Amino acid sequence: MGMRSLEEVVRERVAGRAADGLFRTRTLLEGAQGVHPVIDGRRVLSFASNDYLGLAAHPLVVDALRKAAREYGVGSGASHLLTGHSRPHRDLEQALAEYTGRPRAVLFSTGYMANLAVVSALLDRHDAVFEDRYNHASLVDAGLLSRARLRRYPHADAASLGRQLSLSSERHRMVVTDGVFSMDGDLAPLRELRAQAEGAGGAWLCVDDAHGLGVVGPTGRGTLEVEGLGLQDVPVLVGTLGKAFGTFGAFVAGSEALVEALVQFARSYIYTTALPPALAAATLESVRVAAQGEARDRLHAAMGRFRDGAAQRGLPVIPTPSPIHPLILGGSGRAVAASRALLERGILVPAIRPPTVPQGAARLRISFSAAHSTADVDRLLDALTAVLS
Repeated sequence: MGMRSLEEVVRERVAGRAADGLFRTRTLLEGAQGVHPVIDGRRVLSFASNDYLGLAAHPLVVDALRKAAREYGVGSGASHLLTGHSRPHRDLEQALAEYTGRPRAVLFSTGYMANLAVVSALLDRHDAVFEDRYNHASLVDAGLLSRARLRRYPHADAASLGRQLSLSSERHRMVVTDGVFSMDGDLAPLRELRAQAEGAGGAWLCVDDAHGLGVVGPTGRGTLEVEGLGLQDVPVLVGTLGKAFGTFGAFVAGSEALVEALVQFARSYIYTTALPPALAAATLESVRVAAQGEARDRLHAAMGRFRDGAAQRGLPVIPTPSPIHPLILGGSGRAVAASRALLERGILVPAIRPPTVPQGAARLRISFSAAHSTADVDRLLDALTAVLS
C-alpha cells in the first residue's frame, strides 16, 4: 500500500478540526493597532490585543521608528554575531537591563526564540526541566527540544513541584514558569516556587514575564517586583517587546555570565537575522514612555472599573491583577456563540478553546489597554450582561 498524499493527509486533519468545533480563522486588521480598529472592513471596540499600554501606535514610538529607518534602513542584514548588531540594539539591551535591574540583557527576534534559547542552551539530556502545566507552548517546546527530562506540575502547585524535585537526581534542574499566565491572567506563586527550588539543592528558576513586564508591580517591573524577588532568586528573566512595549521582539536579562553564555551557545540567537535596528530604536522609546507610568495608571483604572462593574452585575469574570480577565463558559460552542454575539454588537472579544485551554474550560479572554476609556469599559459591561443573561 502506497503512502497517502500530503494533500489528503492535511485536508483530513483540517476537516477533523472543523468537525470538533475548533477551526480557526484569521481576521484582517486595516490600519494601526488600537482599541477601535477596523477589522474585516468594520470598526469595532477591541478587547483582544496585547497592546496593554497602547504604545503600538504611540506618536513618539512611531517617530522614533521613522527616524531610525532613515538612518539604518529597514533590515539589519545579518545576525548579531556577524554585522547585524547596531547601535540601537546595544542601546536597547542596556535600557532593558536597567529597566529590569539586571547587569545585562540580550535581544531575541521573538519570545518563542528567547524561550527556546534559554532552555536548550542551558540544559541537555543529563538535566531536567520542571514546568507549570499552564505554561506557554514555547516553554513546553523549549523543554522538549532541549532533550532534558521534562516534568510538568499542576498549575501553580508549588508543593507538587517540591515533591517532583525531591525525587529527581539529574545533574542540573531548572524550574520554568510564566510570570502571568496568558489564558488565565493569574500570577505564578514565585516566592513558593523559589523556596521549593532552593530547598531542592538550588534548582535554577526561570520566569517568562511576557504579560507582566510593564503592567504589574508598583512601577510596572513585573511579577518579580510584585514578589520582591531579585537576580539571586530568579537568575533567568525572559521578557517580550510585543505586548506592554507595543513593538516586536524579546529579550533575556540576567548576569553577565548568563547573557554571554546565551550569546555563545543559543542557536536561536546565533543562527537568525537580528531585529531591524529601527525597530530597536522604536522600542527604546517605548521603554522610556512605559517607565513614566502614566499609561500603566490608565490601564489599571480601566481594569478596576471593569472588575467593580462585573461584580455588581454578577458576571462570572475571574478578577486578576493583570490585564487579562477570563470569563469561563465551559463548552467551545458556548464561548464561540458569546464571542459572535458580542461582535454583532460591535465588540471584539475572542473565544479561546481547546487545545489552547483545557477541555471544558473554553472562555472569553478579555484584554485591557491603557487606551480603553470609561465609556469603552461600560459598553463592554452592558454587552456582556445582555449576551450572557
